[in-house]
Amino acid sequence: MDAAGAPRVERDGDVVTITMCRPAKRNALSRDHLGQLLAAVTEAGGSSAAGIVLAAEGPVFSAGHDFADVAGRPVVEVRSLLQLCTELMQTLQGVPQVVVARVHALATAAGCQLVASCDLAVAAESAGFAAPGGKGGWFCHTPMVAIARNVGRKRAMELALTGDVIDAATALDWGLVNRVVPDADLDEAVADLMGRATRGSRASKAWGKQTMYAQLDRPERDAYATAVEVMASASQLPGAVEGMTAFLGKRRPIWPD
Repeated sequence: MDAAGAPRVERDGDVVTITMCRPAKRNALSRDHLGQLLAAVTEAGGSSAAGIVLAAEGPVFSAGHDFADVAGRPVVEVRSLLQLCTELMQTLQGVPQVVVARVHALATAAGCQLVASCDLAVAAESAGFAAPGGKGGWFCHTPMVAIARNVGRKRAMELALTGDVIDAATALDWGLVNRVVPDADLDEAVADLMGRATRGSRASKAWGKQTMYAQLDRPERDAYATAVEVMASASQLPGAVEGMTAFLGKRRPIWPD
């Protein structure tokens, strides 16, 4: 992408890294930037890559929505902006690749929603997380959809109602991120987690990711009904057959995908 402020997209082996490059705007999720990110994630999702890293540069990971897109705008425009943002969040979970957030600094509001919408997240010790609408005039309704599904009700309410920033260690304790590492070790930690999360059959993992999201928020009976059907069908995948045959034959598997 060559548009001004567009995310930088780089591929290294089986991993595509999408980096937000609007440091002067604190990587705010303007309408244009949301569209650019959606296009980048969609393109990476249709590629042969095994993983996607969502990163940012500058002093802030992302400050969330750009108020210039909201202030004074009619409700129909604000609604379409939020629908575009929702499409991006759902696409991060819908692509077959493992998506890891690389959080080097503060992630607030829809920026925190971005982190919560990724499959996995690794944070630097200096990172912070907040849903600041609770202490202002525009409550973080849509960010809390993703955040609450990561941290649970009481902690979600604390984030939403106080608007306070929590540090990386607290985010780890609350379940918003998977790892917290010294700032200098962030890239190494992201690569390590990505490597472990992408090993094995890609087709099996892609189906597994989609099914996880499909069943997580359903009642247990419905979740089991979904999982049983998918797991039975997935036993016929070439990767499943190879994995089980290799285990029974006491040999290393040769993944077909």
